[in-house]
Amino acid sequence: MTGNEPAPVRVLLADDEHLIRGALAALLALEDDLVVVAEAASGPEALAMAEAHRPDVAVLDLQMPGADGVAVATSLRGRLPGCRTMIVTSHGRAGHLKRALEADVRGFVPKTVSAQRLAEIIRSVHAGNRYIDPELAADAISAGDSPLTAREAEVLEYAENGAPIAEIAARASLSPGTVRNYLSSATAKLSAENRHTAARLARARGWL
Repeated sequence: MTGNEPAPVRVLLADDEHLIRGALAALLALEDDLVVVAEAASGPEALAMAEAHRPDVAVLDLQMPGADGVAVATSLRGRLPGCRTMIVTSHGRAGHLKRALEADVRGFVPKTVSAQRLAEIIRSVHAGNRYIDPELAADAISAGDSPLTAREAEVLEYAENGAPIAEIAARASLSPGTVRNYLSSATAKLSAENRHTAARLARARGWL
């Protein structure tokens, strides 16, 4: 690299699937103007690696242990404002896309994207542009906005793993009767037979 050439774009890759992450790192390493400075397999590890290596662009898997990609992006916006973030996902769910945009995520791309195309998007994001995959955006729009209130979504998320009413009430600082009312309302809005099915439906549509 001569003195006139810009420094390569420093990239963090975060994905809990080691094979995918490793293959992607190897392919991006073939690009002269990109350098993978760190890899992570979980949300907390992504944050630690970002603070240690200060990448220009963080490419984050949506679903990771500890904290999902949007939660990591939200934290990075405050901790490393110079780091632009991208989400890689298999699903274009309305709730996820909306959260990503609120977190100032600059890229929202499918896992099926080629390494060459991903490299182009990383360059574009680094330059200050935003890229939302058209098919993911269409999927998100077709899913529609969540009909649930914030409280309904909260208690439904607690119910997702089978927590009893009393436990949900304690965690949400609500009375058991109020919890039942919220769960009943959420279940009715989603046309589900019970709260567990309602939670699965809401999760599948990106509303939790």
